[in-house]
Amino acid sequence: MRLEFTKMEGCGNDYIYIDAARFDVADPAALSVRLSDRHFGIGADGLVLIGRCPEADFSMRMFNADGSEGAMCGNAARCIGKYVFDRGLTDKRSLTLSTKSGIKQLTLHTGADGLVDSVTVGMGGFRIEAVDFGVEAGDSLLRGVLVDVGNPHFVVFCPDADAVDLQRVGPSAEKHFEGGRNVEFASVRPDGSIRMRVWERGSGITLACGTGACATAAAAVTLGLAGSPCLLRMDGGELEVTCKDGRLLLKGPARTVFDGTI
Repeated sequence: MRLEFTKMEGCGNDYIYIDAARFDVADPAALSVRLSDRHFGIGADGLVLIGRCPEADFSMRMFNADGSEGAMCGNAARCIGKYVFDRGLTDKRSLTLSTKSGIKQLTLHTGADGLVDSVTVGMGGFRIEAVDFGVEAGDSLLRGVLVDVGNPHFVVFCPDADAVDLQRVGPSAEKHFEGGRNVEFASVRPDGSIRMRVWERGSGITLACGTGACATAAAAVTLGLAGSPCLLRMDGGELEVTCKDGRLLLKGPARTVFDGTI
């Protein structure tokens, strides 16, 4: 069958988006593995299906590059907001999105051309599970914060996130946890911003992670390492996270890369 798709990115975290109301994808996990391959496929961090549901304006199912299904992706949620508005599927600038980690609120921000250029996502609450958790990764002992923001994260604060060999320590840190866990390495800069790099569960090194930014900001604010709102500087761009009354707001860009048919 022929499938129409759109490739989109938020701070370089790129996914393949398919309107599930128009195209029935029987095995999205297998399709994600095939299409995400950057040499033999379209190339992406995974696949996102945009659906309809009675409890929200739209729904999201997100599959990592290895075929595993994720509960939530902040960058993908923002891109869905742009997708449905720019294509006239809605004229609302405030939307609800059903995800495996609950219903999220999207606030759309448009540019001079009338198209969405950034989105604020109400990510909901977070839970600090441990503040000094030790993990053996390769020949290193990592100590960090366990944070749940709808999906699980392990946030390691270190002097220089850029000096971390993600390819070496990322896989074993992820697999230390049953079912895997996203791993962030973060350094607080003198201006209060945070330099963050990420190893994503099921995808490996990515240029950005929206839930990872939220988890890192939540950990930093809780430990008194940074204030709110907090600017997260990642390899693919910057995200702003506001942590207030135990809840998180994520704001950042969304961009369409290209449309295609397979």
